[in-house]
Amino acid sequence: MELKKLGLTGVEEKRPLVIAGPCSAETEEQVIATAKQLADNGVKVFRAGIWKPRTKPGGFEGNGVKALPWLQTVKKETGMLTATEVATAKHVEEALKYGVDLLWIGARTTADPFAVQEIADTLQGTDVPVLIKNPVNPDLELWIGALQRLNNAGIRRLGAIHRGFSTYDKKLYRNLPQWHIPIELRRRIPELPIICDPSHISGRRDLIAPLCQQAMDLQFDGLIIESHIDPDNAWSDASQQVTPEVLNIILNNLVIRETNQTTENLTELRKQIDEIDINLIETLAKRMRISREIGTYKKEHEMPILQTTRYDEIINKRAQQGIELSMDGEFMKVVFEAIHSESVRQQMLIME
Repeated sequence: MELKKLGLTGVEEKRPLVIAGPCSAETEEQVIATAKQLADNGVKVFRAGIWKPRTKPGGFEGNGVKALPWLQTVKKETGMLTATEVATAKHVEEALKYGVDLLWIGARTTADPFAVQEIADTLQGTDVPVLIKNPVNPDLELWIGALQRLNNAGIRRLGAIHRGFSTYDKKLYRNLPQWHIPIELRRRIPELPIICDPSHISGRRDLIAPLCQQAMDLQFDGLIIESHIDPDNAWSDASQQVTPEVLNIILNNLVIRETNQTTENLTELRKQIDEIDINLIETLAKRMRISREIGTYKKEHEMPILQTTRYDEIINKRAQQGIELSMDGEFMKVVFEAIHSESVRQQMLIME
């Protein structure tokens, strides 16, 4: 893949590139006020959702074309570059008509090769930088495929946005980071800038700062963060937006380590361990929920908690499965004995 740097006018080529602004362009006053505060704090690229794809109908889906002049005003009054999400050929045409400087393709769109190809065809012959978010599900090949479609259309100023991956179960993060996937993307396409989206990974403003630091520790090139002048009253994704003032504190407290890191670097590997541990905890919580449902069934049908045959089956089978995956059988027995003990305790609470 033949790539060039993003080459954003007036933006220093140093880590982190910061792109910030509200989830949605709600009103002209909200957009301009937020942009001015961000600009005063040194942010050079202003982002705002003009078209908002929502999971279900009925929510605020953006102001559409009428909000594009607001971005022009931001550019005129602050000198900031502007960025927005596009999902169709029409979006691309309108955004370029109003001079939007940077486009990104959202997770839902990335998952649809037809939509990505339509955008690529529309962009052919332009030199606008484009960032592509990871698809909703953890599919690295689909992510790379979207990048390739844009590259084949002659777009060379490409970057990726890591916004985490959806999962059905309740969890700490709105979207699981699964850092190993963007790390593998970096290994495959070393020259590709990768931007982290801690707002969508976290879904909670209190988790944004540590996620920003993790991204910097993993040598991400930049951050795209949702910032709103009055986040509690935002029309979309209120819980994951921060004020420009809080964003400034987050950015000023970042530790930027310029040491080149590889997959052998301990910091990177430890971050992967942390992510796996969180996933383990969330998986165990799901298992215990099912155990409680089993406990309810046993109580309703007057069954004893301990089913010896089932217990022996679990212990022996999991030990053998662990051995097949290069783990010690005795270790697997200890782990699943502890898990079973907690499952029994959970069911006893139901019985009581």
